[in-house]
Amino acid sequence: MDSMSMEPSLYTVKALFILDNDGNRLLSKYYDPELYPSMKEQNNFEKNVFNKTHKADNEIAFLEGMTVVYKSSIDLFFYVVGSPQENELMLMSVLNCLFDSLTQILSSCAGCHGNRCGSNAGGWGKNVERRYLLENMEGVFLVVDEIIDGGVILESDPQQVLQKVNYKSDESPLSEQSVAQVIQSAKDQIKWSILK
Repeated sequence: MDSMSMEPSLYTVKALFILDNDGNRLLSKYYDPELYPSMKEQNNFEKNVFNKTHKADNEIAFLEGMTVVYKSSIDLFFYVVGSPQENELMLMSVLNCLFDSLTQILSSCAGCHGNRCGSNAGGWGKNVERRYLLENMEGVFLVVDEIIDGGVILESDPQQVLQKVNYKSDESPLSEQSVAQVIQSAKDQIKWSILK
């Protein structure tokens, strides 16, 4: 390999995607425009990754020259993709942060629905379900954007991510906040980050 490809880079994550238990895309973000530039190439890559991993009992795979870490939960599969020389522990920390953040957000949302209230009261659930992910997609995108920006890992602590997206279990879900509240929250976060 040439010396350029071995130099450390902040651009650790090449892609992140969440698939359902049939391998269909629910969310994806590709941070390297040269990796899979077209939607068709992205879908083919995701199908290939899903076919190789959905029955495997591992947490890491090397496919198509990429390092892929993954985790499943009930009816969802979470994937974080990095370059072949990327540190798997770094990618796994991103995956765990994403999974733990979404578990906390979506478990508390699951408690808001009548049939789940009793089973979730007083604590976080251990699994993330497709139904709650789809119902709270704006919160999912906020979480992803707080963890990774342009392929650079910004945060790997789920509590910090939840604090940054201003999500507390005793507040109304993000979907019930007004646009003005979300914009004001973003302005406050930017103001405080500049003042620090």
